Amino acid sequence: MEQRHLGRTGLRVSRIGLGTLTWGRDTDEHDAAEQLKVFWEAGGTLVDTADVYAGGDAEYVLGQLLERLVPRRDLVISTKAGSVPDPDRRFDGSRGHLLAALDDSLARLGTDHVDLWQIHGFDHGTPLEETLQALDTAVSSGRARYAGVSGYCGWQLAKAATWQLAAPGRARLAGTQLEYSLLQRGVEREVLPAALDLGIGLLPSSPLGRGVLTGKYRHGVPADSRGASDLLAPFVEPYLDETATGIVDAVATAADGLATSALQVALAWVRDRPGVVAPIVGARDARQLAAAMSVEALTLPDEICRALDDVSAPVHRYPDHDWSTL
Repeated sequence: MEQRHLGRTGLRVSRIGLGTLTWGRDTDEHDAAEQLKVFWEAGGTLVDTADVYAGGDAEYVLGQLLERLVPRRDLVISTKAGSVPDPDRRFDGSRGHLLAALDDSLARLGTDHVDLWQIHGFDHGTPLEETLQALDTAVSSGRARYAGVSGYCGWQLAKAATWQLAAPGRARLAGTQLEYSLLQRGVEREVLPAALDLGIGLLPSSPLGRGVLTGKYRHGVPADSRGASDLLAPFVEPYLDETATGIVDAVATAADGLATSALQVALAWVRDRPGVVAPIVGARDARQLAAAMSVEALTLPDEICRALDDVSAPVHRYPDHDWSTL
């Protein structure tokens, strides 16, 4: 699989990443092992997790598979810290919380370092410089090789990156992770322009529109899908509206014309967008993951890319457009 640099750094990652959101909860260790084996054998290197996925069990399952199944040196492990199960506070960006969370992650993963450590969200209750000091400490201590953020909007990303670039010795931001797909192109408003200008690589989450772009929901909600799950149905439901239906139909039409799958068309589209380094794919099983990994052989024709761009175009008005275009 093709490797790409993460932002303006020397870190190279596979251009498709493996997500572990369901590991330790809906995906047991056996199924996780099958997925990791398929991913690794296809040339995948970037494995994305977080300390809150399945309450830490996703990291634990991944740690159990390292060395026993896949050599640690062959993987680029990315994890996140900062999310907290507190109804009054979604994120804790304090230095104490973050560094303690990193140590706990390393223990669950059974490794002395992660390749990419990301702040999981912006904490309005903690000074940003304190949050970023945790990134500096993690990198300077060797517990993390590179630093990034997740869930930051445009101004938050720009402010954090500029702070990190302001003085020598700070850990520059290598990557940022946000949802991006044909059904969710909001990052194009400010995040992508900021990331491109600052040399930060984008790692899109939910690149298949929470599974909707595969076409599985075109004729109802399959019983074994996330949309049928009490836990994840609210996650899928926003993408089952009339607007999404038109985009999904266009993806299916393109897939038919190319004699491929809707999954591959949707994934290839986001993979090759400017600024994108590696979409993070979460699969139900190894068979589904193998189908996603086969996108490596597909490059969408320009005319199909333009057609998909048009049908999914987000509405950006003032101040994104010049007055003369209004």
